[in-house]
Amino acid sequence: MFIELEPIFNNVGEQKKFNFNIDLSDEEFDGIFPFKTPVMVAGVVKNSSGIVTLEYDVNLRYNGFCDRCAEEIERELSYSFEHTLVLSLNNEENDDLMLIEDLHFEVDPLAIEDIFLSLPTKILCSETCAGLCTACGKNLNHGRCDCEKEIDPRLAILQQLLENDE
Repeated sequence: MFIELEPIFNNVGEQKKFNFNIDLSDEEFDGIFPFKTPVMVAGVVKNSSGIVTLEYDVNLRYNGFCDRCAEEIERELSYSFEHTLVLSLNNEENDDLMLIEDLHFEVDPLAIEDIFLSLPTKILCSETCAGLCTACGKNLNHGRCDCEKEIDPRLAILQQLLENDE
C-alpha cells in the first residue's frame, strides 16, 4: 500500500489512516509456510509538532509446529510497530529514524520486515510442553513412555552407592 507523505510532512496535525491485508502465503519462515490467511495491517501516519510517525498494528494467524513436540499448532499473534520518518539524516548511523527519500511511501515491505523480525524464535504448543522422549520419540504430553532412563555415566558411581544402602 502506497501512502502519499507530502501533505503529512508539510502540515502539522495532518494524519492519514490506513488498513490493508498482506498475502504472505508464499513466504517461507524456518522451512515452513506459516501464513495461510492474509495478515491484517491497520495504522496511521501523523505529523505531531513536526515529527512524522508511522504507527501500525498487525494481526496474523501463524500455522506451524511446536518446537518441542512437533505437534501442529495455530497461533493468533498481534504486534504493534512505530517508526519515526525523516526526510534527511545528520547521522547516517541512526537506526531510530527512517529516511524517506521519496514522498510516495510503500508500507508493505516495512510491515513484512517488521513481522518476520518479531516472530518468536521458539513457538510451543503450551508453556508446559514436555516434548519428545529422546530415546523412543514418544510425545510426553500424551503420557509417559516405557523407556528406562539412562544414567549419566559420570553419575553411575552415585547410583551404586544408593543401591548399596538398600
